[in-house]
Amino acid sequence: MLMRIVELLSMLAWPVGLWLVVDDWFLRPRREIAVAPQPARDPPLTAVAYHLLPLLIGAAVIRLLVAERLDFSLVLVGISVVTGVVWALDVLVFRPMRAASAVAAGKDFAQIREPGTVDYARSFFPVALIVLLLRSFVFEPFRIPSDSMMPTLLDGDFIVVNKYAYGLRLPVVHREIVPVGRPQRGDVVVFRYPPDPSINYIKRLVGLPGDRVTVLADRLIVNGEPVPFREIGRYDDGCYLNMRLAVEQLGRHEHEVMFCHTPGEISVPPLASCNRDQPRSYVCEEPGVAGLPEPGDRENIVVPPGQYLMIGDNRDNSLDGRYFGFVPEDHLVGKATRIWFNWDLQRSGGPQWRRIGRAIE
Repeated sequence: MLMRIVELLSMLAWPVGLWLVVDDWFLRPRREIAVAPQPARDPPLTAVAYHLLPLLIGAAVIRLLVAERLDFSLVLVGISVVTGVVWALDVLVFRPMRAASAVAAGKDFAQIREPGTVDYARSFFPVALIVLLLRSFVFEPFRIPSDSMMPTLLDGDFIVVNKYAYGLRLPVVHREIVPVGRPQRGDVVVFRYPPDPSINYIKRLVGLPGDRVTVLADRLIVNGEPVPFREIGRYDDGCYLNMRLAVEQLGRHEHEVMFCHTPGEISVPPLASCNRDQPRSYVCEEPGVAGLPEPGDRENIVVPPGQYLMIGDNRDNSLDGRYFGFVPEDHLVGKATRIWFNWDLQRSGGPQWRRIGRAIE
C-alpha cells in the first residue's frame, strides 16, 4: 500500500514540476515586478503546488532507489545536464530579461526574488556532478532485490559496490578507460543482466574465462577439483524452513551457502510464520532416496574467453548463470564490499541494525 502511494506521488512530480518551472521562470517574476517592493502572493492552487513539490520529489527519489530497471548513471547525467543548462540560461538570457523588465516598470531589480528553479539548479548542479563522478568511478550504492544471495545477503540489504575494482568505466556507455584490476573467483559481483542490461543483478563469481564448472547436488566442481565445502546445520527464518547451511571456500572467500537436496521445487504455499507482506515460503523436504538429479545440476560448463559464470549462494532459489548463461566483461558493474543499511519493506520488524557495517565475503 505504501509503495502504491509513493508511485502515485512520483507520477505527479513530473507534470506538477513542469507547471511550477514555467510559473517560476515566467509568471512569478511578473507578479513580483507588479507589486514590488511588496512581496507577491501566488494564486492559491499554485501556492499549494509549491508546498507539495518537495513531497512529490521525495516520492520520485524513493521510487528511483527501489527501482530494479533503471540506469541511475543516466539519471545523474540528465540531472547534471538539466541543472547546468538551467543555471547557464538564467545567467546568460533570463536574468538580463528580468532586470530589463524591472527597470522598464521603474522597480529596483534587487528587490525581485530569484526564481526558485534557478536557486535549485545552482545548488544541485555541483552536487549531482560530484555524485555522478563518485558513483561512476569510486563507489555505488545498490539494493539487494531478491533472496538469491541468501544467507550472505538478504532482500533489503543496501550495499556499497567498489566501481574501480575491475577498471574505470565511463558512465552510461560502460566503456573501460583505465584498467585497474580483474575479477577474482569467489567475488560477489554486481553486473548488468545479459538478457536485459537495464537491470542490475548480483551473484558470486564462480567461473573465470576458460574454467570448466560442474554443479552437482548444489556443490561446485571447478576444473575437476571439488570446492571445499562443509555443512554446519540448518537455516530457518520463518519463510525458509529446514534449509541446509554450509560453508564454502571459493578462491580467497569463505562464505555460507544454503540449499536443499531435492529433485523438485522448494516453494510452498505461504506459511503463517513468514513475516512478509507478500509471503514467499520455502520448505526443504528431501526424499528418502539420495542422489536424484536436481534442477540446478549442470555438467562441464566451459566459460568462454572474456566472460564469467555467476551463481547465487541460495543454490535452489537463484536465477543465475545456470539458466541465463555467461556475463560479458563489459557488463561488470563492480565488486560488492560492505552492507551499509538494511530495510526490507516487504517484511515486518523494520531494519535489521546488526547487519549494518558487515563486510561481504
